[in-house]
Amino acid sequence: MSNVIIRPDWQLPDSRITPERAYRDRRRFLREMGFAGGGLLTATLAERAALAAEAKGLYPAKRNIAYSPADLQTSKERAFTTYNNYYEFSTDKEAVVDRVDKFVIAPWPVKIHGLCEKPFTADAQELAAEFGVEERVYRFRCVEAWSAVVPWTGFELRKLLEKVQPKPEAKFVKFVTAFRPEQMPGVTRLRGYPWPYTEGLRIEEAMHPLTLMATGVYGKALPKQNGAPIRVVVPWKYGYKSGKSLVSIELVAEQPKTLWETLSPEEYPFESNVNPAVPHPRWSQASERQVDTGDRIRTLPLNGYAVQVGSLYKK
Repeated sequence: MSNVIIRPDWQLPDSRITPERAYRDRRRFLREMGFAGGGLLTATLAERAALAAEAKGLYPAKRNIAYSPADLQTSKERAFTTYNNYYEFSTDKEAVVDRVDKFVIAPWPVKIHGLCEKPFTADAQELAAEFGVEERVYRFRCVEAWSAVVPWTGFELRKLLEKVQPKPEAKFVKFVTAFRPEQMPGVTRLRGYPWPYTEGLRIEEAMHPLTLMATGVYGKALPKQNGAPIRVVVPWKYGYKSGKSLVSIELVAEQPKTLWETLSPEEYPFESNVNPAVPHPRWSQASERQVDTGDRIRTLPLNGYAVQVGSLYKK
């Protein structure tokens, strides 16, 4: 998708534009200090919630060594948190971080419902406090053949599902992302997309200990561009399976229709396990580009988690 820019008479010449790096660094500083953009020294409601969570001692969380291999070196924080696939804001990965300011992430009720005995609704921060959070270092592999190593903070989705007590007929878990056109400028530009963003897992996948409900990253509450305030992380699948900014987690009997599978089932099938032997219709999946260094490395079956989850796919 291309953008046609018509420059008005009053626009300043390029020579007077603040360098991009300086602009981004200033905005990042303001966000980390908990201030709203534009020079206002007043924290937004969303940022106050994040700071309050940190004050409660949720972040930084203790690292779980059992889920954080010593040979994994985490990617640089700035590289991962400013390079985002989040089409609700922009299709430009490097622009998302600068288009999330109006996105309000507190309060944030999450509905856990469907085919279960004890459905309930709770705020994302309440869930983090109730189930307790820990840090885990996971490989992250995008379907576009770039990757990162990320220190997520969160709790196992299994704990949440056990609380609501799935009924025997519940075979899948459906995830729904927030849909707020007034706060998400990318939505109106992609009117043909089947919003809201929906994803899903088989219940066995959702119940696996590796499947994480993430509320933080790099020792802090999740930034908006990375799916604040709560998202799912499924490290052995391509990244688009890990839905961001979740408002609904529903237990269902039938395989849910997901956004990318609806748009292009040949390119983005429901299972979407990382598999270097199966190319995407438009590119190879045999290797991946590391997001912070640009180095290319060999892609591992199931993104390196074959020992842990391989049994889920044995026929």
